[in-house]
Amino acid sequence: MAIELKNVTKTYGATRALDNVSVSFGGGMVYGLLGANGAGKTTMMNAITNRIWSDSGEILIDGERAPGNDRALGKVYMMAEANLFPDSMKVDGALKLTRSFYPSFDMDYAMSVAEKFALPVKKKVKALSTGYASIFRLTLALAVNCPYIIFDEPVLGLDAQHRDLFYRLLMEKCAESEQTVILSTHLIQEAAKLIGHAVIIREGKIIRDADAEELAGAAYQVSGPAALVDNYLSGLHVLSVNSLGGLKTACVEGVPDEAAAAGLEISGMDLQDYFIGVMNEQEGVK
Repeated sequence: MAIELKNVTKTYGATRALDNVSVSFGGGMVYGLLGANGAGKTTMMNAITNRIWSDSGEILIDGERAPGNDRALGKVYMMAEANLFPDSMKVDGALKLTRSFYPSFDMDYAMSVAEKFALPVKKKVKALSTGYASIFRLTLALAVNCPYIIFDEPVLGLDAQHRDLFYRLLMEKCAESEQTVILSTHLIQEAAKLIGHAVIIREGKIIRDADAEELAGAAYQVSGPAALVDNYLSGLHVLSVNSLGGLKTACVEGVPDEAAAAGLEISGMDLQDYFIGVMNEQEGVK
């Protein structure tokens, strides 16, 4: 069972926000949806949740066509960018209202999360600070218990302590359930420990779609004197190169050739390093 996009295209005037995209999200894991601003991430998530309609292609949720299908769309919850509750409504009232729309909403768990974050449940939603407004939306998403949960930059406005708490709660939630999570974030290094599968999108096209560990292990860094690095890189798939004085550091896709690397330092890459290297390659940054 999965969310499936098949050859989905969406344009805004001359801009092709999604360009014949085919990708699936399922298996009860956390997907990292990664890309620069304007890459098409939010358009994809809005298309999945029927907030916008694609121009062509097909979106399926557990095998059912999603557009206009309340039963299929009811399986997906996307953390909203804004609080859309009445101005007079308090946080605890908004939690109860959400429960009326989502029968699987866990009120006890929501109140437990609110307590952990010190979210003032008797305060009006509109009166929450930017950080606590985000915490309120996170609380809803964590407690709703839909099969598919989508987070679009969920920790914006949160301090380091609250970001860490969110990551821990999400990790616990995923370990206890079979929810599939789509996590769109620019804070890749912070979220990397959660991400099991990475989907990298650029200019509306999927350029990588693979297990996160596989991607991080698919490349490495080589550094040392510029002349030695240049010789080593001959014929290799180089993602990016940085120079500082007489030294160079290069990101290389593939398996390092230890025998040819005499006098050079070889090191691994994490998911964020790999993402930056791929983006630099795509943009022609050497």
